[in-house]
Amino acid sequence: MRACAKKYGGGSYQGTGSAVPNDADQNAGALAPGGLLEEELWGIVGLIHDFDYEKYPSLEDHPYKGNEILKERGWPEIIRRAIMSHAEYTGVTRDTPMEKALFACDELAGFITAVALIKPSKSLAEVDVKSVRKRMKDKAFARKVNRDDIINGAAALGVDLDEHIGFCIDAMKPIAGELGLDGSAAKSG
Repeated sequence: MRACAKKYGGGSYQGTGSAVPNDADQNAGALAPGGLLEEELWGIVGLIHDFDYEKYPSLEDHPYKGNEILKERGWPEIIRRAIMSHAEYTGVTRDTPMEKALFACDELAGFITAVALIKPSKSLAEVDVKSVRKRMKDKAFARKVNRDDIINGAAALGVDLDEHIGFCIDAMKPIAGELGLDGSAAKSG
């Protein structure tokens, strides 16, 4: 999401850039004095968007329970709205570049991770667009990953699917160690 902020955002969060302010614009000032850097905001959203999933994995609960928890703890609407928008079934539209990017990267990041973990090195260094596309055709591989969400997410961002897959792989590589996808798992096994 931080890489997406650099590519699709505008530097520091000033709202949606729309001539008509929306709730996201009105709540942006509550993030930090002087505004939160867009990269930080998008990174936070990406980091916490599924925080409630392990405890509340059902469609009836996720991300609704997480949204309630964040609201009770005073998290700003812009973050809560983005999190709600990442699930198709909530009915919350994806209007901002951040909301669209979260949806476009959510399933894809997990899928790329799964592809890396089947490589002999268990490293992102071995993952490329071709290997991701090949695995997308295999419905038995990472079967819970919604391929339509991956395809529709790239389309909503207005980018070619292969370009988006490549962008996401490249965005994950600098943090491969933090993700456990730098090959160290293969070396210790």
